[in-house]
Amino acid sequence: MSSSAHLAPSLEDEVAPDTAAFYRRALQVLTDAGVPFLVGGAFAHACYTGIRRSTKDLDLFIRREDYERIVALTDAEGWRSEMPYPHWLAKVYAGEDFIDLIFNSGNGLTPVDGRWFEDNAQAEILGVPVCIANMEDGLVSKAFIMERERYDGADVAHLIQANAERIDWKKLVERFGPHWRVLLAHLSLFGFIYPGERHRIPQWVMDRLLLKLADENREPPAIDAHICAGTLLSREQYLHDVERLGYVDGRLTPASTMTPEDVQTWTEAIPSRQPAEAEPEAEPELPAVPVKLDGEGNASPRWMV
Repeated sequence: MSSSAHLAPSLEDEVAPDTAAFYRRALQVLTDAGVPFLVGGAFAHACYTGIRRSTKDLDLFIRREDYERIVALTDAEGWRSEMPYPHWLAKVYAGEDFIDLIFNSGNGLTPVDGRWFEDNAQAEILGVPVCIANMEDGLVSKAFIMERERYDGADVAHLIQANAERIDWKKLVERFGPHWRVLLAHLSLFGFIYPGERHRIPQWVMDRLLLKLADENREPPAIDAHICAGTLLSREQYLHDVERLGYVDGRLTPASTMTPEDVQTWTEAIPSRQPAEAEPEAEPELPAVPVKLDGEGNASPRWMV
C-alpha cells in the first residue's frame, strides 16, 4: 500500500485521556530518538478499515535488537518494562496502562525484520505523525490467531473488504510462503462472507492457491505426517494432540523460531492452566441460639431467660 494512500482517522475518543497521554508521550519519545517502530493493533486497523473500537493497549512492532534502547528511553520516563515472553513480546507500563512491544508473533512465525519497514503508510496517531505496519504484515499476523477466546478472522475479512484493490497481493502470497493454506482458508471465507465481492480478490491469486492445493492432494503422504500444525493457530486447543496423541508440535519444527522453553512459558500462561486461587475459608456456622417465649409471645435469648 502506498504511503500516500488515504487512511481513515485513527482512535482518539475511544481512549481514556490519561491513557492517551501515556501513549502520546511514548510515541513522541521514540520518534524524537529516531527508534524504528510501527503502530499496529486497533489503531492501525482503524486507519485501514475505519472500524473504531476501544482498546486496552497500544501495539508497537519493533525489531528485537532495538528493545534495550527502547527500555532505556522508557525507564528515563519513569515507566516500568518487562519481557514476559522472550520469544515475541515485551510490555511497558505506566500504572495500569501498558504498551505491547511486539518483535515476533506468539507462534514464532513472523519475526519483525527489515521487510516490515519498507514503504510504510504514515498516519497521525493521537496527534503524533508515525508509520503504521503495512497492511500485508498485519494481515499475516492476524491470520494465525484462532484461539477459543479470540479469533481474528473478522479483522482479516474487513481488511480485505476495505482494501482489496490496494493490497500488494504478490507480497501477501510471499509472506504466507509454505503456510499458503491458511491464506486460502481466509480467502475462501471472504467469498462466503461477501458473496457479491468475490471478484475483488485477483483471479490469479485464487488460481495459484487452488492449483497448489490440487497438486498437493495428488502427492503421497508426507514423511512429516505426524506433525500437528494446529499449535501455530492456537496455543491451547491442540495441546491434546501434542500431549496425549503424540503429535510433533508445529512450533518445534523449523517453521517457527520457538524453543521448547518458549513453548512451555507460553503454555503456562494460558488462563485455564493457571493455578486456581484458593477460595477463602467459609465462616463457621454458629449453632442456633435457643429461645424461649415470654408471657407476651416475644422471643427471649437464652441468656436473658
